[in-house]
Amino acid sequence: MPQMAPISWLTLFIAFSLILLIFNCMNYYSFLPNTPETRAKSISQTPMNWKW
Repeated sequence: MPQMAPISWLTLFIAFSLILLIFNCMNYYSFLPNTPETRAKSISQTPMNWKW
């Protein structure tokens, strides 16, 4: 029935919005950046041999 169309559009909008939010949250929390401690270790391990 055409009278029920707005309810179905609303449920589709809510469903796609929730899927988008869940997808973005999963992508955000699955990424592990390098911490400054690991960068400091890698920098301190390299010798500083200046040629001048």
